[in-house]
Amino acid sequence: MQNNVLNDLKSAIMFITILPAGKDILFSPVGMIRFFPIVGLMLGALLVAADTMASMFWPASVVALMDVLILVVLTGAFHLDGLGDAADGLFSHRSKERALEIMKDSRTGMMGLIAIFCSLALKIAGIYCIKTVCSSFETVLILFILPSYSRTSMLFGIRYFKYGREMGTGHDLFEKRLPFTDFMFVALPVILSLCLGFRALILNAAFALSVFLILLFYKKKMGCITGDMLGAMCETTESFLFLIAGMSII
Repeated sequence: MQNNVLNDLKSAIMFITILPAGKDILFSPVGMIRFFPIVGLMLGALLVAADTMASMFWPASVVALMDVLILVVLTGAFHLDGLGDAADGLFSHRSKERALEIMKDSRTGMMGLIAIFCSLALKIAGIYCIKTVCSSFETVLILFILPSYSRTSMLFGIRYFKYGREMGTGHDLFEKRLPFTDFMFVALPVILSLCLGFRALILNAAFALSVFLILLFYKKKMGCITGDMLGAMCETTESFLFLIAGMSII
């Protein structure tokens, strides 16, 4: 049992990051999903370490840019690639079948480039605001937990939607319906966020709103979900939460 749990965690690390996860891993698509929030906290810890070091040498504006680049590198731009492909398909104003074909195309179109640019720009702006208006403790905690929130969002997409292709990168994630017990690690970032006081209320409300609106859009536009759309969900949620967390009125 312990070996299975460790293998599932390693599978999650290997799937959504470039971090070393060891050798001889028996890839576990269904078992790894519950560990997405944990992997998000790992990314958050590395982000905090990089941010702390960079802050010793550069002003907040430069550090914000470097923080975003660190996330891109650590994830191998995996979710950004999904965002670009999903934007090309979803905003192509074509039929569902044609939109799925466009998403499958490895080439990135104008809508994909715009979506990626906007996502990165919002993250940079959000992190800069966080470093400007929040205390040092709040900044560290926000940078630590937000990558976990964004990867948690994908669990809702997997739980409530059917996969839109017969085959694909995310096909194995939908082998069976995700049980509510696999949401247990979602509690970790939520509990940690309570240390932010009133800002935690705003942050968690923003997360719930973001997930709801994205899933509602997916339902009306496609009625299904793909691996690219999961990646887009992760990136969009992360950008939105960084921006919300940096609000000066909180």
